[in-house]
Formats: sequence, structure tokens, C-alpha cells
Amino acid sequence: MKLNNVVRIGSRRSDLALAQSRKIKELFELRSGRQSKIIEVDTKGDLDLQTPLPEIGGKGLFTHELEVMLMENKVDIAVHSLKDLPVEFPDGLMLGAVTAREDPRDVLVTRHGEGLHALAPGATVGSGSPRRGAQLLHRRGDLRLVPMRGNVPTRIKKLDRGDCDAILLAAAGLKRLGLLGRVSEYFSTDVIIPAPGQGALGIECRSDDTEMLVQLAECVGDAAATVCCAAERRVLDRLGGGCSLPLGAFALISRNTMRLTAVVAQPDGNALVFAEREGPPDKGNDIADAVTDDLLRAGAAEILDAVRDDG
Repeated sequence: MKLNNVVRIGSRRSDLALAQSRKIKELFELRSGRQSKIIEVDTKGDLDLQTPLPEIGGKGLFTHELEVMLMENKVDIAVHSLKDLPVEFPDGLMLGAVTAREDPRDVLVTRHGEGLHALAPGATVGSGSPRRGAQLLHRRGDLRLVPMRGNVPTRIKKLDRGDCDAILLAAAGLKRLGLLGRVSEYFSTDVIIPAPGQGALGIECRSDDTEMLVQLAECVGDAAATVCCAAERRVLDRLGGGCSLPLGAFALISRNTMRLTAVVAQPDGNALVFAEREGPPDKGNDIADAVTDDLLRAGAAEILDAVRDDG
């Protein structure tokens, strides 16, 4: 497919999505020497900010409209938070590149900077993620989760006006928005296991656009993040999950060994099943399959089926 003179970058309209897309624009222009422009769009997940994500239902809440623009040749690439990007792609589209990861951890933000253990019994914690909420409740079952939607600045405003006592967010989003000063506590990836792909950006493109695929790999792709996120997303794929399910998976390569940890949790935090495996990075699929099999033997399917039935 012949490249357009100006690369059209599709982006959601939120502050965070635009900050992410501007970063890709900057890297792409610097390393390819080509000009680009950002084209904004609202997705279903952006327009409905009241309904909790598990109740909206369906996959692609934050990606479908961008994928339509790709298929209609209105943009050349689409920038997504990889954790929001479904593992199955529409015909003619594919994941063109995975970027280097920002901090993958989840964080607690409170009004006055106190950490988790300083929160009073019964304190309210706002979150739109069943995965984060379930793992938090597993450690502090006395806390009360309240559904919270909206972009990062909106959630912080809700916290500051007293809608809740604390909120759970991704460190990567706060960093990209220059808001790390609001972090009250960072959670180790062993304490709250991140969502598959958390901290990385996924760049989607048309599968027949071979020149763009090459440029994406050269300009914005990261080899280690690509391997790790592929293993995490394979666990997600095999368990049939999505961003609205309490499922976490995180891979890290150290000294040429990949360690993959995953969790499936009841939303109330009463039951969590963990699995962990390690091996050579080039055996990521095998490691992910072993982790998934361990989760299934420990009861993950029953937990996820109950969550889907409740939804």
C-alpha cells in the first residue's frame, strides 16, 4: 500500500489519549522524517461515563470507532492503551507495534497523601477496574469500593471534592499527564498484578500496509515489551477476558528469563487464584499456556463464569 505524505494518527479525545498520541507523533516524526497529524474521535467508552464498565458489556469500548476509521482509510494508524485493545482484531487490521513500557504499577491516590494502611475502616475507594478493586479488597476487605468512571483529571476532581476517600489508577497515565505528584502509594506488581499490556501503547494499523508496519517497528516498537505483552495477552485470550474482568497478567524479562505472573479474582476479593511460571523469552507462548493451565486448575474458569453471569 502506498504511504500517504502525512501520517494520520487516530486518537481518542481524552487528555491522556492525546498525550499518548502526541508522544507517538513525536517519535514517529523524529525517527522516520515524515510529517503526521492527530485526528480525534470519541469512543463509546468515552461517551458513556456513568455506566460501570462491566455493565456496558462488549469488547472494544475504547477502540471500535478508531478501528472503523482505519478500515475506512480515514487514519493510517490508531494509538491505544494496550490494556484496552482486544486480543482479536477485525479483518484487515492488526497490532503493528508495542511501545516501550511506562511504569506498569497501579497506585493509590488520596486527598491528603495517606497510604493504604492509613485509610480508616470503611473508607471508600473509587475505581472503574474490577481487577484493581478485587486485589485491593483481598488485602483490605473492610474498605468499600465505589464505581468511578471518567478520565484521570475528572477522577482526581471527584476525589478532591469528597466523592470518595481514595482512588485507584495506573501509574503510567499519571506520569504521561505530569501528575505523579498526586501518588500516595505505589503497589508492587506482586501486590496488585497489572492488566495485560498495562503501561504500553499498542499501535494498530491495516494488515496490508507493509511499509507502515516496517516503519512502526523501527520508529516506536520495543522488542522486550512486545514479547512480554504478547505473553500477557495470550493468557487474556485463552481465558476469554476483557478490560472489565478481574484478571491480571504481568511479564518481566531479567537476565534472559521471562517471569509471568497472573491472577483471577472474585470481585469481592474473597478468592484469588495465582499462577507463576518462568522460562526463556522466546518461549513466551509456552509460558503463557502453562500459567493459564495452572489458573484453570485452580478454579479461574468458575470465577470468571460467575462474574460474566452477574454482568
